[in-house]
Amino acid sequence: MALPRSTAATWILSAVAVAVTAGVLLTGCSASVSVGKSDPKLSADELAATVSEKLARTTGQPEPDITCPEDLAGKVGTTTRCELTADDGSTLGVTVTVTSVDGERINFGIKADETASSAAG
Repeated sequence: MALPRSTAATWILSAVAVAVTAGVLLTGCSASVSVGKSDPKLSADELAATVSEKLARTTGQPEPDITCPEDLAGKVGTTTRCELTADDGSTLGVTVTVTSVDGERINFGIKADETASSAAG
């Protein structure tokens, strides 16, 4: 039985919030990036795709729509804020923090906000 669109979106956001509350939301996920002459970076698009994939695996739901406003620099402690947008237009903030860098590999933690903002009406 298919869930109504708003119920499905609420469920996805709730699953993310539950995962955060349980402390299992993507602590220590990582991505590999290529290194040029400067510090490694993960493009905003690659970061959004990786966060979406990891959230889907954690919640057992389809990959959510994630957008990230900037590239993630491979420097420990660097943070950026991404945004998860549900089908009903509600959003949930997601903080990405670099935990370590090992050559070309940027390791980062992901933490979703505990509450979503309503869709603009």
